[in-house]
Amino acid sequence: MFSKNYKGFTLIEVLLVIAILAILAAIVIVAINPAKQFASARDAQRTSDVYSILNALHQYALDNDGAFPDTLSEEEREICKTDSDDCTDLHDLSALTDNATYLVSMPQDPQCAATDANCSEFGTGYYVVLTESGRVTVNAYGAENGDITVTR
Repeated sequence: MFSKNYKGFTLIEVLLVIAILAILAAIVIVAINPAKQFASARDAQRTSDVYSILNALHQYALDNDGAFPDTLSEEEREICKTDSDDCTDLHDLSALTDNATYLVSMPQDPQCAATDANCSEFGTGYYVVLTESGRVTVNAYGAENGDITVTR
């Protein structure tokens, strides 16, 4: 006689859809892996910084009859930050940043400011050495997917 016609979803149907969406979201998050993506982005910045430092050193040498800054030595050391108060036991490459001739400021490892993990108090987190053969090597030991080393 009187029939009730209900429209809508049952509780089981709603829960099933939510479960499927949760499984799909988990698969997408695992596939994207945001932590790895952020680490790769920081490593890309480190690679760019290392090449910038190396290019600035060689541009300096071209402008100075093949001579690198006097503070560059055959002992590998961390590079001192721009306008640092104390560059003791660090390579002071301020000749590259004077008047923003070669670099506006010395690049700094992306994680130095946040964690100081691979940086000394006055360092950039990047290391440089002048080899016996006159080649320059710049290193980023704080790289998250393996050290970044460039020599020229």
